[in-house]
Amino acid sequence: MAKVSQRQVLADIAPVNSTHPKWEGFRFAQVSGGEITASVEKIYEGGAKFPTVLCAPFEIGDITLTAHYDDDRIQSDGASGLANKIARLRSLVGQAYYNINVKTYNCDIEVIGTDRVYPSALLVGLTEPEGDSSSGAPATFSMTFAIQNVNAS
Repeated sequence: MAKVSQRQVLADIAPVNSTHPKWEGFRFAQVSGGEITASVEKIYEGGAKFPTVLCAPFEIGDITLTAHYDDDRIQSDGASGLANKIARLRSLVGQAYYNINVKTYNCDIEVIGTDRVYPSALLVGLTEPEGDSSSGAPATFSMTFAIQNVNAS
């Protein structure tokens, strides 16, 4: 089985509410988070040497999507550019829900069956591009989402 590089794991999002900024055809270059963990309680009954472990429901960590920033206000097809979308999202943090789809690609061809779908993820953070006058590195922005559930494709 071929190894997968980090550059082959990309994400796209779609708003749950049609009035929120749309991101058709846009892929986020970095995906982080989404770890799944469950809390447990260890009970030592009557001085037992080893505990009985009681499980709790799992929780999914926040997901952060990062992309390279451009300040285009309007795209060539007339759609709103990144700068406009980010400006609209400022007031929607804590209110906007998006469906997140994380896919694995192989030579730019989608590998079917590897999707992670996070439905109705709440936008809880927006990090706008930072500046550094002595750097030529590309500017990035990121969006952080609180996750409720994960589904396989």
